[in-house]
Amino acid sequence: MAARRRSDDERVVVTGIGCVSAMGRGVDALLAGLREGRDCARPVTAFDTTGFAHAQGCEVPEGALHTPAGTGLGRAAAFAVDATLLALQDAGLEASALRSVPVAVAVGTTDGESRDLDDIVGLEVAGATGDGSAVLARRVQPLRLSAAVARHLELERAEVLTLQTACAAGNYAIGYGYDAIVSGDVEIALTGGADALCRKTFTGFYRLGTIAPDVCRPFDADREGILTGEGGAVLVLETLASARARGARPYAEVLGYGLACDAAHPVAPDVAGVARTIRTALDRAGLEPADVDLVSAHGTGTRANDVTEVGALREVYGDALPRTVSIKSMLGHAMGAASALGAASSALALRHQFVPPTINHRTTDPACAVDCQPNVSAPAALDVVQNHGLAFGGNNSVVLFARVDRGTAA
Repeated sequence: MAARRRSDDERVVVTGIGCVSAMGRGVDALLAGLREGRDCARPVTAFDTTGFAHAQGCEVPEGALHTPAGTGLGRAAAFAVDATLLALQDAGLEASALRSVPVAVAVGTTDGESRDLDDIVGLEVAGATGDGSAVLARRVQPLRLSAAVARHLELERAEVLTLQTACAAGNYAIGYGYDAIVSGDVEIALTGGADALCRKTFTGFYRLGTIAPDVCRPFDADREGILTGEGGAVLVLETLASARARGARPYAEVLGYGLACDAAHPVAPDVAGVARTIRTALDRAGLEPADVDLVSAHGTGTRANDVTEVGALREVYGDALPRTVSIKSMLGHAMGAASALGAASSALALRHQFVPPTINHRTTDPACAVDCQPNVSAPAALDVVQNHGLAFGGNNSVVLFARVDRGTAA
């Protein structure tokens, strides 16, 4: 389809990336890990795993999270704040310069501060007294994830929103920020997702039989499920005109996004719902399927997700599937932060012109046969990357990123 050419005042670009993940702290750590194909799986230490037959996960390394002193933040909010500070630094923006500027702060999450809820229950079971439970209870409201960012930056004109659309939430937040920029409501959008590994969510997936015993193998015939992860990723969005005026070098352009809630089943994904989300994103971005070079899939490594997701891609792309990779094979499933980390990885892939690998791969399952870039990254000429976030309840989100100078020489 012929898309109307947008002016620089209408084009939305990513000018900063901040992330704290199982790869470490900062965008350089994420980039190095993606290029290397690093497996971040290790025994879970966030809670007592006694009684579980296996308990591997992808935790943020000790010392990688820098929590501002005296803030009393829960771990998820600390991920959101630290990732935001890193993103602003990466974008070349001073926090003080944003205080009186219209800014959107949108953070997606699955669990909020459920790790604190785990601790509250632990204190009650132990019959502990004192104000420990009260301190934890005051910070479990999910809104605190985005409010903590606005408060720490002392923003005076902030639109603050926490989105709880489970594992699609990071992409939902990016879509919200994109709309806020396009509408002219804000000048800067700080968007992404954050979640901390917690016992509640690990146990839920374990009881569903979807926790892998050792590693995550998306699209593999021998895949056995997810590994829960954690972290935070925040993208700085602004217009291309704004970026050029201050001499910033964008990572990528946000071309558009699609959201859909098929509500077909509480936990089972639906081919039609996912395909509809992809088509909506392509339509809003003014793209044809042939324009997409790479799909950063939800790719959890469960039996149901991978077959359904590839089935939806075939509904849209037919047999001409783009390369389709899953960074969860390396980072684990960071819940509400997952698609935000996928967005960061998509932007890095476009800037550095490479395809991250799907690691731990041995034999592709014919039921979800894609070119998943097995085990090693590769250089590639990329113009458009499609980032997926699929969630329980049929909450699906797709964001399309492009090289800013797409259509010219790389």
